[in-house]
Amino acid sequence: MNIQNAQKIVDQWIKTHGVRYFNELTNMAQLTEEVGEVARIIARRYGEQSEKESDKSKDLGEELADVLFVVLCLANQTGVDLQAAFDAKLELKTKRDHDRHHANNKLK
Repeated sequence: MNIQNAQKIVDQWIKTHGVRYFNELTNMAQLTEEVGEVARIIARRYGEQSEKESDKSKDLGEELADVLFVVLCLANQTGVDLQAAFDAKLELKTKRDHDRHHANNKLK
């Protein structure tokens, strides 16, 4: 599935199950909350914080999917073609960062 299809699927889901999109500020707050849940898992599972027993059953993939869902909602409701934006960003990063990262001694 490409990003355009994902945006269409989310839009259809909202229209079928969600009544309407939350407003942009509510979705931004929701996105922040979901990113916080991802950060908690990463910090405890892969970082130096100890993982609480209640966190061990948390699914990182599920939390990342929550982030993606809200990002797709925000793109839909603000008229952003996320596929075009992503493609343009990847092209920019490829041109700008290829030599930069190869020359970075910290990455060797």
